[in-house]
Amino acid sequence: MPPEPQNADPKLLPKLLKQMTPGDVAETLARDPRLILPVGTIEKTHSGLPMGASTIVVDHVADALSAEFGVLRAPTVEYGVNAAPEPEYPASVTLRKKTLHRMLNDLVTSWECNGINEFVLLTAHGYDPHLEAISTVGTARARVRVVDLFAVNLSNLTGVRRSEHDRGGIYASLLLYLTPSLVRVEEADPGASAEQGRALYERIRARVSERIFLAPVPSE
Repeated sequence: MPPEPQNADPKLLPKLLKQMTPGDVAETLARDPRLILPVGTIEKTHSGLPMGASTIVVDHVADALSAEFGVLRAPTVEYGVNAAPEPEYPASVTLRKKTLHRMLNDLVTSWECNGINEFVLLTAHGYDPHLEAISTVGTARARVRVVDLFAVNLSNLTGVRRSEHDRGGIYASLLLYLTPSLVRVEEADPGASAEQGRALYERIRARVSERIFLAPVPSE
């Protein structure tokens, strides 16, 4: 059996905006006026993996961080900017870079007017136009922090590769740990494993915790 994903404290639950009452949201923001906003994609990664592999990974990390730090967690933006789909992946879909950028700008502008003073935008998709759309989001006063989960240094973890062509192996290991029922093991990267997925997931979550949620806020 694959190891079960764990939050820092299994008794804690993520602060899911879409499931909370206005009063609960107000109480949460009074304690911590930050918002986690995951941005996913629907695209090809590997023939044995679900089309939303990057979204599944970022969802799990967002939930874990929200639970650990008590930070409000927005519904995931399910679509991102992808390269042109290949024939064997006919359901891949992409937004234009400017479309994703404008949508995110609209969202953070609205939330900023309602009391959010820091946004943590998480993604697990390293395509440059996708990252450019996210990293150029602007606000009037609120801080915006953009985190590409795969920018975390994973090089010392055995078997982890970072090239664009090998990312299917990284996704496969992560999903074998997080959602094994969604992986067609016979088609997955032969080097992938739930044990490696746990090491990857724990490294990613720990580094984002340290650098985004535990690091002191820089002076203005």
